[in-house]
Amino acid sequence: MEVTSSKPKKQRKWHYTKPLHLQQKEFAMHLSKDLKKSIGKRSLDGRKGDTVKVMRGNEKFVGKQGVITAILRQKKQVLIEGITRKRLDGTEIQVPFKASNLRIVNIEDKDNRRLKGKKVAKEAKKVLPKVDAQPTAATVEEKVKEDGK
Repeated sequence: MEVTSSKPKKQRKWHYTKPLHLQQKEFAMHLSKDLKKSIGKRSLDGRKGDTVKVMRGNEKFVGKQGVITAILRQKKQVLIEGITRKRLDGTEIQVPFKASNLRIVNIEDKDNRRLKGKKVAKEAKKVLPKVDAQPTAATVEEKVKEDGK
């Protein structure tokens, strides 16, 4: 049995020093309706190269789309190409977003492990009813009769 602490100090420390495989789960983003149907999942971890849409946050940026250019794990932020703001000195910087405020619109599907071997269909496929793996004696006889005709 693992002993856990309820002290806020220790919880805060754990939150910022988690192993990378657990931190990655914090970058999960919801999928668009088309991707949900084709992949069969509700959310995926965001990665560099994915196209995302801003769902929440500053009114200037809500509804805009762009490609993820960087994921800042320590700051728990995502940078998106094309969404920038100006500093007082005139330089432009990318606006950071939390992953929970983004929705994945298109996936860069080079990594099969990410999709667990499923291929992303460009259009949602119709779900076919499951067929029994073991044919019964009656179905075998019907097939033999059809082949004989």
